[in-house]
Amino acid sequence: MVVLDIDGAGRVFGSGRLRVVALDDVSLRVSVGEFVAVMGPSGSGKSTLLRLAGGLDRPTSGRVRLTGRDLAVLDEAGLAEALRREIGFVFQEANLLASLTAAENVALALELDGVRPKAAMAAARGLLDSLGLAAVGDRFPGQLSGGEQQQVAIARAVAGGRSLLLADEPTGAVDALTGESVMGLLRQRCAAGCAIVLATHNVRHAAWADRVVFLNDGRLAGATGPATGPDYLLGTGRTR
Repeated sequence: MVVLDIDGAGRVFGSGRLRVVALDDVSLRVSVGEFVAVMGPSGSGKSTLLRLAGGLDRPTSGRVRLTGRDLAVLDEAGLAEALRREIGFVFQEANLLASLTAAENVALALELDGVRPKAAMAAARGLLDSLGLAAVGDRFPGQLSGGEQQQVAIARAVAGGRSLLLADEPTGAVDALTGESVMGLLRQRCAAGCAIVLATHNVRHAAWADRVVFLNDGRLAGATGPATGPDYLLGTGRTR
């Protein structure tokens, strides 16, 4: 099953002399349980691609579908519902709420989905435990290492069974050893059926993915990983 289907997406900012083409005719399909890494130099369009994938921005051209639904045609309420229930975001900074414990940070994501507080807390602790994070559940973010904060952020992002996880340079603020732990956690969620798109400049971390696509000046410049047939367009997720 295809979770994310980006078809010929383009994104232009400004006009005239200030016109900037951030993405140009980019296509990408990501299926259930697939881990795709997006690489490219700064300014290549990686973050813009993730913003379009997550419905945080809309393409100037092309379409973005989440589990078959075109995000552009959803009204504000429908888009908010899709983002809240189906998409998890992890950024370079963990952005945990300092006044809440790790378990409370995760539980809050569930409460926003309508889960009652007691049930949300039980589910949050269960998720932390399944990810090997039970020991940090009652600690506040200020009591956690950078790597622990990022791991809790991942737990929060997948709470409630999100079908798509978008990670934008999630290891940029942690050391190499912790970065590998974060990647292992992402891989674990992928094995559980979550589709993952990771934007990274780190070759070692991209190696955790099933497929790597490369962006350059807003265009797909190639890919590595399994293809679907002899006419497969590398990285685009579609055939000729």
